[in-house]
Amino acid sequence: MSDINSGQGDKPTPRQTDRWLEPGPTNALVIYVLYLTSLVIGITGIVGIVLAYINRGKSGGFVESHYTFLIRTFWIGLLYALISVVLMMAMVGVVLMFAVAVWFIARCILGLQALQRGEPVKNPESWFLGL
Repeated sequence: MSDINSGQGDKPTPRQTDRWLEPGPTNALVIYVLYLTSLVIGITGIVGIVLAYINRGKSGGFVESHYTFLIRTFWIGLLYALISVVLMMAMVGVVLMFAVAVWFIARCILGLQALQRGEPVKNPESWFLGL
C-alpha cells in the first residue's frame, strides 16, 4: 500500500479559507457590501458586524480604522433607527428613518472609497460621516 501523502505522516493539511474571511481590505470590502445589502435583506448586517468584531485588531495598518468605522456605523445606525421608530408615532420618525438610511448609505460609500484608495478613515469614531 502506498501512502498518497507520503512525507506528511498523520498531520492533516491546513484548511485554506477564502481571502474574504481573512482580516484585511478584502474582508472590509465584504463587510461594507453586507451592510449595504442589509437595507434589503436585514440579516446581512448582523453577519457584517460579526465579521468586523472577529477581524478587528488582526489586520493592522489602515484597515483597522475601517473596522472601527464599520462597527460604529452598525451601532450608531441601529440607535438612530430605534429613535426613528419611536418617533414614528409623531410622524417625524418617517422622515428621520429616511435620513438614517441616507446617512448609512453615505457612510458606507465614503468608507468604500477610502478603502479602494488604500487610505484609512480620517475620523472612524465620528457620529456623522467620518470625514
